Amino acid sequence: MKPIFRIFTLLIGATSLVHSQDNASAVSDDSTAAPVPVSTAARILGNIPDGTPPPPAEPKPGFVVPKKDILDTTIQKEGGRTITIREIKPIALPPPPAPVEPSTTGMDEDFRKQLAEYQEEHPKSDLLFIGATVFRAKDSPPRTLVRFWPGGKSQEITFWSSADFALIAGGISSFTDNAGDTHSILMGWGNVDIERMTDLYAAKGRVYDAPAMPDFPDEKAAFKIVGQQPSPEEIAPIEALHELYNKEYAELLRACQGREKARLENEAELKAHPPKPKDITLNYWRTEKPASQEQGGAIR
Repeated sequence: MKPIFRIFTLLIGATSLVHSQDNASAVSDDSTAAPVPVSTAARILGNIPDGTPPPPAEPKPGFVVPKKDILDTTIQKEGGRTITIREIKPIALPPPPAPVEPSTTGMDEDFRKQLAEYQEEHPKSDLLFIGATVFRAKDSPPRTLVRFWPGGKSQEITFWSSADFALIAGGISSFTDNAGDTHSILMGWGNVDIERMTDLYAAKGRVYDAPAMPDFPDEKAAFKIVGQQPSPEEIAPIEALHELYNKEYAELLRACQGREKARLENEAELKAHPPKPKDITLNYWRTEKPASQEQGGAIR
């Protein structure tokens, strides 16, 4: 099994304990009070999504076929829309790109030299594989159980955090840590409502056994490692992530509320004005030259 597929398998397994997820963007009103900001050199890269729609895309140029080039037309009605199928005169296509010549040994050495120089001048960048489960209860702030695979390795690091990772999942996609290294986040996450899970289990004559959660101070968000302690290098991105959470908590919360508001408004708009199927036109042409026998083998 390739390492990347193993990582995705572990990531999915880390989030499989999520039995209840009210909404991927929802955050309860009783979130923990805004933590005390701390001074940090770490920073979030890019904007924090807050539900503001992106600017409209530039209209693409239409594909116009002169009437004289239309050889045959078939019209069908399906799903409330009109599908027009037209046979048109062949269109000249650009020639395929020339095959790339294999590089010489000298070019390989030159490339390696340039790569080494680039790596010296630019901070390293890596992808953080994270699985997070946010446990929510009416009378206590959220607590997150996190599994993290540093450097894409198969060995995981597990920790509890007083940070609400729902805010991180929706608000931070990449950041730099205190050493200036860049990190991008690939996170699978979900919510567990403890009261709801308790009621669901009770309805089936069972008892929901919520995990034991460590105590955290009421001030800034912190985390506690479960099991073997990782090296300082391995845990550095997680420390930076918590620093950013404390520093940008108010903005992360505001952006999350904005995304939720935009989601509800979009749902209401779609319900009031459901989109209508658009008519489509499919163009095709026939060629006289058969497919190359070298590519597909002998024609029988």
